Amino acid sequence: MGFLGSGEASVTYVLEAGITVTLLPGLHACPPPGPNTSHWPEFNWTAPQEFVILGFSGWPQGLRVLLFALLLPLYLATLAGNLLILVLALVEPALRTPMYFFLGALSAVEVAYTLVLTPRMLAGFLLPPGGQAVAPSTCAAQMGLFVALGGSECLLLAAMALDRYLAICRPLYYPQLMTTGLCWGLLASCCFGGSVLAVGLTTAIFRLPFCRGGLVNHVFCDLPAVLVLACGNRDLQERVLLAACLLLLVLPLVLILLSYTRVLVVILGVGGAAGRRKAFNTVASHLTVAVLHYGCATAMYARPLSSRSLEEDKLVSLIYINLTPLLYPAIYTLRNRDMQGALQRAVSQRTPGMTHQAEIT
Repeated sequence: MGFLGSGEASVTYVLEAGITVTLLPGLHACPPPGPNTSHWPEFNWTAPQEFVILGFSGWPQGLRVLLFALLLPLYLATLAGNLLILVLALVEPALRTPMYFFLGALSAVEVAYTLVLTPRMLAGFLLPPGGQAVAPSTCAAQMGLFVALGGSECLLLAAMALDRYLAICRPLYYPQLMTTGLCWGLLASCCFGGSVLAVGLTTAIFRLPFCRGGLVNHVFCDLPAVLVLACGNRDLQERVLLAACLLLLVLPLVLILLSYTRVLVVILGVGGAAGRRKAFNTVASHLTVAVLHYGCATAMYARPLSSRSLEEDKLVSLIYINLTPLLYPAIYTLRNRDMQGALQRAVSQRTPGMTHQAEIT
């Protein structure tokens, strides 16, 4: 971010990719901080009255309207797909198993995740240039919910891998091990772990001093985009962020890969062709989701601030906010015969002719 001029009337800044932002009198943004510490004198470190989420406000209006028109259907399809999986997992008796319990929970988390991020991002495409002003409490709440839901999703995927490992590698003990109580306990632990991490990270970042009028060069209050605005020493916060990435991304992914490697060995060694095909399709679906989720998240967050480009991060965010959540219901519904059968039964029960015929028989 480059400083061009200042005065009582206004202050003008040029961001990456040529984005120009003019702030009203009384609002001043930080000059570019160093890798870990701002060089502004401490008497200028003041709590901002608001953050300005720039999004793509510097792009031409026609392009922003086009992006809105393309991403809105994806958002609606994501909501519909995840809600469909959640409803089927709740009402269909054939799907009341631990695997679909976790799948329904994952869909519920995805619905909340997209509700936290996508509507405000879509609104930003239609607003006048200059970005969206949000209160610090709103920015902190959005960041906290994003981390809590994303962290819960990471842990849920690991719980799903554990379920598949026990079901395939320990089939005789599976009913005694994966009980209803254990399923709810794992779900509660995943949500609790994500929430604790969210509170810790959000508190650590917002305890730092910021320059007034912080410009968030992102589509939402993402952790790195807000952390670079801090005017103090950010070493501790950056180390905490990297440690959280290791805990929530690298470690669960290693455990998932190890468990599914063992599952694939068992599948290839025992059972008939039909059973192997069904088990392999289930594992392939879960593994695809895990690789997509952890791979994208690791590429985004397991990097130091000094090596980041906020403009590139903002473009990548369009993928993990809009495209990746849509792939989850597509993978689970298109590749899963149990889910397809449950959907067909649900549709047939609502068809008058089919319902009448069922009553006669």
